[in-house]
Amino acid sequence: MNILLWHVHGSWTTSFVHGKHRYLIPATPDRGPYGLGRARTYTWPESAAEVSPEQLRDAEVDLVILQRPEELDLAQEWLGRRPGRDLPAIYVEHNTPKDGQVPDSRHPMADRDDLLIAHVTAFNELFWDTGATRTTVVDHGIVTPAVTWTGELDRLAVVINEPVRRWRVTGTDLLPRFAEIAPLDVFGMKVAGLAEHLGLPADRVTSHDDVPQHRMHAELARRRAYLHLCRWTSLGLSLIEAMTMGMPVVALATTEAVMAVPPGAGALSTRVDALLEAASRFVAEPQRARRAGAEARVAARERYGLDRFLTDWDRLLEEEVCG
Repeated sequence: MNILLWHVHGSWTTSFVHGKHRYLIPATPDRGPYGLGRARTYTWPESAAEVSPEQLRDAEVDLVILQRPEELDLAQEWLGRRPGRDLPAIYVEHNTPKDGQVPDSRHPMADRDDLLIAHVTAFNELFWDTGATRTTVVDHGIVTPAVTWTGELDRLAVVINEPVRRWRVTGTDLLPRFAEIAPLDVFGMKVAGLAEHLGLPADRVTSHDDVPQHRMHAELARRRAYLHLCRWTSLGLSLIEAMTMGMPVVALATTEAVMAVPPGAGALSTRVDALLEAASRFVAEPQRARRAGAEARVAARERYGLDRFLTDWDRLLEEEVCG
């Protein structure tokens, strides 16, 4: 199939474009949010091809993947065809509701008969009110990182995008308590200067801003344990990647994390004190960390493997296109 989709979420799109189809990725001269083109910090196959809005007018497209409400009108403008009416469309919902109306949050694509909403977690499907619109869940899947956990550095690793702006959502406010246990390495977008924002010395929090994925994985694998302190996000793919590498996890028991992290893979709790104790044990006892990481690796590879993800998506795509 020829599938049109925008580059919105780098990690998810990386997995999606590893399928057997041709993926048309809009690219505009400004490389803005609606024309970002191919990824710069992720490895994508050649089947993910950049296409300009002008080229889309005459492009052969079998299906449109929508990920933001405004893409519906944008796709019609660029294609000259209405997704959901003139060609099949699936709306992928990556996020938990953030409109302040939980548990009564109405999805922007609610009560439509012209598309399907595919949630990336069952938690999202549960918390969004989509009315009469058809829904399904396709759990995440990831490209297996090329490195495995060694954990020789008694430091804790975190991956957060925009930790200052998102603050309590990403659990940024909790980082100083963990920095008392061990130095933190924080990876992600717009993490520069985080120590200063937290009021901590630079030797307690080291920022690694927008590091290419393969380099980030190599650095994560050397840290003793992975912190997942998000209060209200869908499910960070970096958490799954860390588990797949064999990293022990210290995570808040919120949203879909309670389904992703089994008991033996580390620590999962809504009690921060319990997570602090677990982090301390992993730092002090590398063999304990190794055992937990081994369980994390098995669990993540069984549930979030790329083959399962692509098989589920192929089945869904065929149903939507072929009927």
